[in-house]
Amino acid sequence: DVECRLREVVLRDKPEHMLLISPKGTVPVLLLEDGAVIEESIDIMRWALERNDPEGWLKPETGTLEEMTALIEANDHDFKHHLDRYKYANRYEDVDPAEHRAEAERFLQLLEGRLSESIALFGERWTLADAAIGPFIRQFANADRAWFDSSPYPEVQRWLGCFLEDVRFTAVMKKYPQWRPGDIEPIFPETP
Repeated sequence: DVECRLREVVLRDKPEHMLLISPKGTVPVLLLEDGAVIEESIDIMRWALERNDPEGWLKPETGTLEEMTALIEANDHDFKHHLDRYKYANRYEDVDPAEHRAEAERFLQLLEGRLSESIALFGERWTLADAAIGPFIRQFANADRAWFDSSPYPEVQRWLGCFLEDVRFTAVMKKYPQWRPGDIEPIFPETP
């Protein structure tokens, strides 16, 4: 229930204002009305859910918020490290993408175990963990879709399929033109 003005950024052409408020130069960046800046996706998600959590994403059916946080941190650190070296091996020296895919599979095995017991990562409904981890599994799957689709992770494949078809995901994946100073800033998210 918070309207945001959206500035679509192309990272190879970062706006000066973005670098002024967030010198690290990565997205997303949320500039609040009081001038505070939130620079990490998970922190933006938590900020929003602390204000309005109509589906109980911060209240898992099984497990605890601390366990969700630990799984998200494993995704954001270990899994993402291997994902980057698997997907973008040409950006790193002396990396074997197959080795990093195998290391990333350890996380997929963990997810497969959780998802063999429930529809979502922490029960029968989506939580913060599903929303935070889904985009990274999507990136992993798209690095070699044929391999992923034939991999021994049917529950992860099912879960990812549900994630990709979810109306919330498709709504936020709308493409916007690159923002330039003086452009109109669309309101995000759009309301139907």
